[in-house]
Amino acid sequence: MNDSREPARIEYGLYRASDAEEMTKLLADAFTRHDPLAWAVGVEPTDFASLVVSLLPQVAQEDLTIVARLAATGEMAGALLTNDPARETAASMETLSDRFAPIGSILGELVTTYRAGREPREGEMLHLYFLGVSDRAAGNGVGKRLVAASVENGSRKDYRVAVAEATNPKSQHIFRTQGFAERGQILFKEHVFRGRKVFEHIAEYGGPILMEKVLSGADS
Repeated sequence: MNDSREPARIEYGLYRASDAEEMTKLLADAFTRHDPLAWAVGVEPTDFASLVVSLLPQVAQEDLTIVARLAATGEMAGALLTNDPARETAASMETLSDRFAPIGSILGELVTTYRAGREPREGEMLHLYFLGVSDRAAGNGVGKRLVAASVENGSRKDYRVAVAEATNPKSQHIFRTQGFAERGQILFKEHVFRGRKVFEHIAEYGGPILMEKVLSGADS
């Protein structure tokens, strides 16, 4: 029997303080269940929620984060937590669960290589931090629309470039479809943390990729 249900209607808008609890829960659930980088080292939803919460004061101030909701019910369908890395207020890895240490190591190496010693200035770089979609909204193109809406919003605010550390094949595909180019990758099978290849057992997922998109209006 064919599924004749129409696609769910999704509404997109800027993050508001009232979205905090729902977005934190959605992102924590999505990443700890679906992202190999997170579940490879046993990050728990409460661990991930602590990281998201540490970012919320900055998120509330900047108007860069986009959320998606099911039009029929108002339920949050997805979110793309986005910030300006020059104003970073996230908790340091030392204050978070020890499980984040290997993640901080591999992503930190990726970012350091990309920046090559040059720190971004305020208002220059849009950091697409965490992209998550609820299971109820899967198959509706929510991830792609969240990326597109975030890029459009950043362009209107005169940001010059958007960057993301895409940590799994699905998110990497989404960013590619939205015009992001690869600027570097670290393979899970090669990264060494404290003398061990802690991600070697998820080598089949490749590894995180630093992806970049120059925004319209930026100088070439």
